Amino acid sequence: MTNFLIVLDVILGVILLGFLGFWAYNRIQAKRLGGELTNEEFKAGMRKAQIIDVREANEFKHEHIDGARNIPYTMFKYQYTELRPDLPVYLYSGSLTMTLRCARILRKHNFAKVFYLKDGFSQWDGRKKAAKN
Repeated sequence: MTNFLIVLDVILGVILLGFLGFWAYNRIQAKRLGGELTNEEFKAGMRKAQIIDVREANEFKHEHIDGARNIPYTMFKYQYTELRPDLPVYLYSGSLTMTLRCARILRKHNFAKVFYLKDGFSQWDGRKKAAKN
């Protein structure tokens, strides 16, 4: 029984370290990319920016930030060319990882003004557009 508890302890420790490593990696990538915006900063600049929701289409149709257009993460590397590189791009999703990956794609293709919603769509307190029933 004692050996089982030791093994279980080690496994849980490895899992915890994995989660902490993943979280730290995302935070480091976020700092490197810059462009993190609070809800207030996002709202202040969104009238002059291209607001892009990178969640899948069904999530976007259910509810999204008013004025946003949908380019799902799964299609982003093919559709980013629809965006204007001379205008700021404001990205958001439900996952910081997906948002940062899309930001990296844009930076790689010389988009200079790439920003993202710091706390994601779930924490957005501004105007939303919901699907009509």
